[in-house]
Amino acid sequence: MLKLKIILIFIVVLMAIFLTVSSIAKYVFNQKVEKEIEELFSKVKNKGEIVTKEDISELPQNVKKWLEYTGIIGKEKIVSVHVKQKADMRLDKDKPWMPVEAEQYFITDEPGFIWKANIKAAPLFHISGRDKYENGKGNMLIKILSLFTVADSKGKEIDQGTLLRYLAETMWFPTAALNEYITWEEVDQYNAKVTMTYDEITASGIFTFNDKGQVINFEAERYGEFNGEIRLETWAIPVRNYKEFEGIRIPTKGDVTWKLDTGDFNWFNFEVTEIEYNNY
Repeated sequence: MLKLKIILIFIVVLMAIFLTVSSIAKYVFNQKVEKEIEELFSKVKNKGEIVTKEDISELPQNVKKWLEYTGIIGKEKIVSVHVKQKADMRLDKDKPWMPVEAEQYFITDEPGFIWKANIKAAPLFHISGRDKYENGKGNMLIKILSLFTVADSKGKEIDQGTLLRYLAETMWFPTAALNEYITWEEVDQYNAKVTMTYDEITASGIFTFNDKGQVINFEAERYGEFNGEIRLETWAIPVRNYKEFEGIRIPTKGDVTWKLDTGDFNWFNFEVTEIEYNNY
């Protein structure tokens, strides 16, 4: 009986040490990301510029209708953004969904973002994630229990992917559609091709609108890793559930799906719960 008690005490002590080390690692990880966020927002400029009807006059009709619907006319140009999200994600079709709490930070004059996430993989087991796009470069960092690095992805394919992610997410801060690094071309009444060029990387996608002028989908050819192979595949984000934040109407719910030859793989579903503009 005494031996069993000693074993149980030993296990409890080990668990306590393990949880303490993991908590410290999580704190260190978050502090590092906070420093990156400070550096990102140190680049914010051009505050106070007002969007006018003349600013959107040369855009395709469906893009103008969208921007008018969002309510940006007469508002300050959005130069910084802080988004809070809750989400669910899975790593494969046969893998379980995992709850995610995330925050994302954007700047728009010089495009960039930092996304930090806490993924609850299991009880007492978390994954820390940070996706980053800055100075035209992308980087995805993933750490199990904030301790063990399982991904630190960089390179031209990551640069292209994070650029496309930024481009898609301009639907949350629509004045970015007016920046010089973004160009528009009408495809038809409901679709417009958007192209972003920054730091020698160019990528394009299709925004789809409804009759109200709402964005309802973004689709592009994006690099992803599939069975150890990095290749271009169709990446789609249908969005819905429009709400108004600080006078700007944006979609708050969406699904992220890879459209593969083997079938669609919906791996990430999100909801924007809070958003702040120009607070940095």
